[in-house]
Amino acid sequence: MVNGSSPSAVRQRAGRRPIATWVFDLDNTLYPARCNLFAQIDQRMGEYISRALGIEFQAARILQKRYYFDHGTTLNGLMLHHGIEPAGYLDYVHDIDLTPVAPSPELDRALARLPGRKLVYTNGSHGHATRVLEKLGVAGHFEAIHDIVAADYRPKYDAAAHAHFVARHDVEPSAAAMFDDIPANLRPAGELGMTTIWVRHEKVEGDPETSHIDHVTDDLVACLEEWPLAD
Repeated sequence: MVNGSSPSAVRQRAGRRPIATWVFDLDNTLYPARCNLFAQIDQRMGEYISRALGIEFQAARILQKRYYFDHGTTLNGLMLHHGIEPAGYLDYVHDIDLTPVAPSPELDRALARLPGRKLVYTNGSHGHATRVLEKLGVAGHFEAIHDIVAADYRPKYDAAAHAHFVARHDVEPSAAAMFDDIPANLRPAGELGMTTIWVRHEKVEGDPETSHIDHVTDDLVACLEEWPLAD
């Protein structure tokens, strides 16, 4: 169940419905959280703010976190308060070393067994997602990448962002499953009627609200390998 690697039910809101569209978060979901790519992104966010605003790095870090909590993303705060141009920011913060991400033939095989469409929905940039998918060796499985630009810079936990995603990609929520490592990002998906799967890892802090989550797994590949498919 919660401690296992299979897609065990946390609550059976709708049972195991047939899935036609599989929606995956990117960072810490399609690759393991132990790769810790966000540490690099986090550092580069502070560097960008420091240089763009001409302030000390520590002051930039404080601003970075404040904007994240106040505006959903650091970028939204920078755009609103400082007129930061988003493309340059996104290019800079995602210019990271992907060495920790190894090719995953296991993930490739697990994705290949799933029928239907597969989409990536990420708060990161399209370029970052493309590079990570190529590094994993699974890019060919995905029909589209819905990034922060496509979301009009709205964070994933925003219900309007999810509604836009569903409309843009013609997703029928009742026949869709969404995988994410952040429980709050799954709430709008669950409210729309998607099957929700929390890809839990050791970096999660506190006791997040999970009443909207249908399944929990500690191992995405095992979850996909064991997911029951229609005959």
